[in-house]
Amino acid sequence: MDKKVIAIIAAVIIIIAAVGAYAYTATNSPNTSVLRISTTTSLEDTGLLKELEAAYEKKYPGVDVQVVSGGTGIAIQYGERGDVDLMLVHDKTRETKFVDDGFGTNRTQFAYNYFWIVGPADDPAGIKGLNATEAFKKIAEMGQNNSNVKFVSRGDASGTNSRELKIWNSTGIDINSTKNSSSWYIESGKGMGDTLLLANEKNAYTITDSGTYLSFSKDAKIQLVPLITSGKDLLNIYTAIPINPQKFPKTNVQGAENFVNFLMSQEGQDIIGNFGKATVGQSLFTPLANNPLPA
Repeated sequence: MDKKVIAIIAAVIIIIAAVGAYAYTATNSPNTSVLRISTTTSLEDTGLLKELEAAYEKKYPGVDVQVVSGGTGIAIQYGERGDVDLMLVHDKTRETKFVDDGFGTNRTQFAYNYFWIVGPADDPAGIKGLNATEAFKKIAEMGQNNSNVKFVSRGDASGTNSRELKIWNSTGIDINSTKNSSSWYIESGKGMGDTLLLANEKNAYTITDSGTYLSFSKDAKIQLVPLITSGKDLLNIYTAIPINPQKFPKTNVQGAENFVNFLMSQEGQDIIGNFGKATVGQSLFTPLANNPLPA
């Protein structure tokens, strides 16, 4: 065979091999220029994640942070499918199971605030001064006999909804049976912002993370007032969980690790601790790197 022909064939083989190697790499290696994050709506609705994202992309030029927002249940579903590299959620029970089942590598608690029970200023059920369990029990009792007492639930398997159901369980009331036969209990099936707006429209009670409430109330979007704002049952802890690359090899491990480290860095914690001061006059979240959780 002519040497020129042999050289051409060899060159073609090299090109084909190179293309194949590139295709294999593109298919099986993580895309380190994109960091995919699933998050709860409260971090998105308040605007905190947008600020953290901007600071992170400035620190790591060339990295595109892509965020999908939903309730914690939806965020976890993304993680279970390997559709994201990192989750930012707030439901310890499901977080622990997620890691124990091998979907996540570890849990890093980076911030907290409180769930608040909010409602009409005239407080028709008279819950102010009660604890969360007592308040829910009284809302249910009054709702059966007073058309002015209503409660709006997210009903979306979010972290907030999970905490709400935990409180209902502590009252001894079977809320699943009650909601099917009672008009006072309303499910929005939506995120926190939309649920607050619906509760405001219905002049009803609801449970919300304090950050989203403060964000929505600052522009008078809602007239509901905080009635119960503290207590162990209402502590709301936010956690970062990287997706396990042993289960999903295309996970951007380095990007997820960098983001968690950024959240826990002085810069990240300062952003979290200062967020809200300029707009609502107080922090919407408390950073956890150097602060103990409330007793």
